[in-house]
Parts: sequence; structure tokens; C-alpha cells
Amino acid sequence: MAKEKRAEKKGQRIVTENRKARHDYFVLQTYEAGLALVGTEVKSLREGKANLRDSYARVENGEIILYNMHISPYQKGGYVNHEPKRPRRLLLHKGEIGRLAGAVQQKGLTLVPLSVYFNERGLAKVALALAQGKKVYDKRDDLAKREAAREIERAFKERSLGAI
Repeated sequence: MAKEKRAEKKGQRIVTENRKARHDYFVLQTYEAGLALVGTEVKSLREGKANLRDSYARVENGEIILYNMHISPYQKGGYVNHEPKRPRRLLLHKGEIGRLAGAVQQKGLTLVPLSVYFNERGLAKVALALAQGKKVYDKRDDLAKREAAREIERAFKERSLGAI
């Protein structure tokens, strides 16, 4: 999570976010991974035409592959356009891939993309989370906590406006 927060502070342009990931999973650790893309995919990302809904990553043959990420075809791409939901390779160091593979196999964790953004050098990056699935009652607890925090904020606001 710390890397993702820093990414927003440095002025990096976020293309898309997976908002539902934090609702469905406990995010244990985040990684920054590069994306292996073709030219028309980069152009579509720069236009902001991507979607991370229902996407996930899997470790296969010593590589991490991102599935179900939708990047719309580039309008001016013609016959050289890409497949919108093709599997895309994520670029990480070998040691990081080994750590992630071990965690996914032993602890039953999941690799979930949180956001896609361009860093300050103009490279497409993915904030990848090592996450554990939430149960229904965990989701309800989070919702209740958020609602309680909203109520407290509302009460403080009303109280401070009434004092003026």
C-alpha cells in the first residue's frame, strides 16, 4: 500500500483502479510490476481505456501472467490492433517472483492488480497486491465501520457548525 500511495504523490498518472479489490480482499503487501505491452495497448492506456474488473494474476513457469485485464482496441489501430483480454506478462525481479509464488502456493493467497498507472518516466506499471479473500462477515464489518465513521464525521460537522 505504501508504494501505491507514493505513486499518487509523485504525480504519476493513474489509468485505472480496481476499487472492488479492497472490498473483496485483505491487501497484505503490494508490489510494483511492469507490463509487457504491444504498441496499440500503450496508446489505448494513454487514452485511459482499460478495466481491471475481475482481473487476477497467476504464477506460471517462473513468470507472472495477468488475466482478464481489458484494454480496449486502439481506434486508429487498423489491422495491427491487439486482443482486448489477452494474457499479459508482468515484469518483476526473479526473487520477487519466487517470493510471490511461494506465498500463493503455501498460504493460499491471491495476486490481485490494484491499479495501472504511468510512472514519471512514462512506463506502464501495475500495483499488484498479495491478498487474502474476505468472508461475507468481514465485508459487513468493514461496511459497518465505514458507516460509523461517516456518522461520527457528520455529528462533528453539525456540532461545529452549531457553535458558530
